[in-house]
Amino acid sequence: MAECTLCGLPTPDSPHADDDVDGAFCCRGCLEVARTLDEAPAEADPDAIDGGPAVEEVDGERAYLDVSGMHCATCESFLEATATDAAGVRAAEASYTSGMMRVVYDDDLTDEAGVADSVSDYGYEAAPTGHDAGDDDQGTVGRLLVGGFFGMMVMAWYVLFLYPVYLGVAPDSLLVDLDGPAGGFLFANVWAMATVVVGYTGYPLLRGAAVSLRVREPNMDLLVAVAAVTAYAYSTLAMVLGHTDLYFDVAVVVVLAVTVGDYYRDRVRRRATGRLSEAAEERADTARRRTAGGTESVSTDAAAGGDELVVREGERVPVDGTVVEGTAAVDESLVTGESLPVSKEPGDEVVGGGTVTDGGLVVRADADPTSTADRLVETLWAVQSGSAGAQRLVDRIAAAFVPLVFVLAVGTTAVHLLLGDGPTAALLTGLTVLVVSCPCALGLATPMAVAAGIRDALAAGVVITDSSALETAPEVETVAFDKTGTLTTGSMTVREVVGHEDTLALAAAVEQFATHPVAEAVVAAGTLPDDAVTDFETHPGQGVEATVGDRRVLVGDAGLFDERGWPVPDGVATTYEDAPADAVPSYVGWDGRVHGAVVVGDEVRDDWAAVVDNLTADRRVVVITGDDRSAASRFESHPGVEEVFAGVPPEAKAAVVDRLAAEGPVAMVGDGSNDAPALAAADLGIAMERGTRLAVDAADVVVTRDSLGPLPDVFATTEGTRRRVRENLGWAFLYNAVALPLAVAGVLNPLFAAVAMATSSLLVVLNSTRPVGD
Repeated sequence: MAECTLCGLPTPDSPHADDDVDGAFCCRGCLEVARTLDEAPAEADPDAIDGGPAVEEVDGERAYLDVSGMHCATCESFLEATATDAAGVRAAEASYTSGMMRVVYDDDLTDEAGVADSVSDYGYEAAPTGHDAGDDDQGTVGRLLVGGFFGMMVMAWYVLFLYPVYLGVAPDSLLVDLDGPAGGFLFANVWAMATVVVGYTGYPLLRGAAVSLRVREPNMDLLVAVAAVTAYAYSTLAMVLGHTDLYFDVAVVVVLAVTVGDYYRDRVRRRATGRLSEAAEERADTARRRTAGGTESVSTDAAAGGDELVVREGERVPVDGTVVEGTAAVDESLVTGESLPVSKEPGDEVVGGGTVTDGGLVVRADADPTSTADRLVETLWAVQSGSAGAQRLVDRIAAAFVPLVFVLAVGTTAVHLLLGDGPTAALLTGLTVLVVSCPCALGLATPMAVAAGIRDALAAGVVITDSSALETAPEVETVAFDKTGTLTTGSMTVREVVGHEDTLALAAAVEQFATHPVAEAVVAAGTLPDDAVTDFETHPGQGVEATVGDRRVLVGDAGLFDERGWPVPDGVATTYEDAPADAVPSYVGWDGRVHGAVVVGDEVRDDWAAVVDNLTADRRVVVITGDDRSAASRFESHPGVEEVFAGVPPEAKAAVVDRLAAEGPVAMVGDGSNDAPALAAADLGIAMERGTRLAVDAADVVVTRDSLGPLPDVFATTEGTRRRVRENLGWAFLYNAVALPLAVAGVLNPLFAAVAMATSSLLVVLNSTRPVGD
């Protein structure tokens, strides 16, 4: 089956095409996007997804797993290798960015739980989506509390007894004779407490180092672990040999400083990406297949082309298909973002992931059964996993930096031995190189600056959930808006009522028993009459009726009244027929005739025009919507809106963002699950707080007010925060540039190296606590 050149969806038998645009498209919206951008997009390429081909091209059951304990990108390689070694697993891909794995397995040999068990080792814990895979935050906080307590005890012993010796204070002036039994007791306590800090609090670092060696990808964890373990091992041996120059404090400072930095970094990462399990949980896992003897429950993956699937009220449509029986209203907001339920009847196409809000349907599965919701999850996975490129770049730098530091440390030790230094002095100099190279300041530079930025952003009604937003937001050249729920309120309201004075009250009386958004808007706007309402009846996809007092009242579309031959006054008919494309008109009638009409629709936000005017001072603004062009005409007429991309299907929104990004960084503003891939694909994703969980999780920034007003503050705040991040990084690099040569020259010892490292981190923290505007 041919695929759409823009979004990769299957094209119809007669694909949309035009002479002035190369390619074939699944819908008119994709064709118009390609024409507007004046460039035929490259055909969808599954191999473009980082790590994707191994999963995408393998047949079998697919599953998503939540994984706790992923500490860095190196963990991805280790978990993938561990999973594919397990019986029945055909392919696996891990994403440190999202904290998840997706796997393809043979269901005759294993299942989701079995795959999760195969990778739940070495400190990692995996579970199928929707189950508890462990709490990374809680474990890290516990390790920090324990490490902080014992670390303070270690430093207290050093401050009271050991540092005075190192600084030349006479031993006999101390309360404890370090060469006597009391000194042995003191050293034993320091050793025990340092062991807890290094072994327990530093366990994730040690595990990360071990994993990096196992997969042969050196990372920063390896450098930190070697520095801490070397200081600890050297001090333990020196203590056994009776020496008093011990560096347990170095091991403690290194472990605690890096653990705190990692904790801040991981909190930012988790807030940035959320969990794809939110999306995976919303997929339909089972289908009710009709058979000769009734129905049977099967997994969605087992549904074959041509199967007739029964979908009842309140259930999700399992796969894309065509209605063969029944009439119902279907809420497709999860996959389309549009708030209006869509009436479906035999012959209409339905998308997998939509929810039947009233009535019931029998759906014939497409020839190659897939779910639009599943495709959105896959697209979001691909984009979010691919967005870890910055992290992977850091680890590639680490892969070169770590061996360089080791070589430098070993070389320094050897050179000092050749210059006549004793073994102990030469070894301490090499240890100093390792300690001073620990990237604590680098680890804290961004998250600490983010903390100050978040503080100022919150005051403006904005939550920054991804530190990358601080770098990308000031560079944004194009702001792309979703329409429904973003430029509009996303809530149905009554726009117009015409006809008899009782029209709205009687409509509300009947609609109070219905469950769709249009009914809720009518009930909210109307005043319920005192008359009793009885004999309520629904006509799926058409309307409702009930007896109100002594009148039989019908509320619904023109077809419902045509079937009964009820006449419609000309003025009422005009209002109904002239209703805009983004609104739902309904006739209201009783006593055998139509008496009025109610028009319900989604209202635009009051501040949208002012916000667009503000943004266009430095950037261009475009609108991307799944509605047709007539429904978006009010936005197209604004002089600040450069382009409106109408009729764009959900999967194509991310492709449109990618094409816009070819001309410069793009910010996407949206609220629906269908916007999530585009939010993740954009250089800057901005979600409205009332948006779906998937949209909020995919975004880099969340507007916490039910207004577009804070949007300009996003760019002003991020500009100041980015400046602070660069100041911190500049200091961190300057520190390494100065400290490393001093360590190599033997000017520093391990203690001063640890103090210098801690001081560098402290300066980063102090610089970050200043208001962003300073």
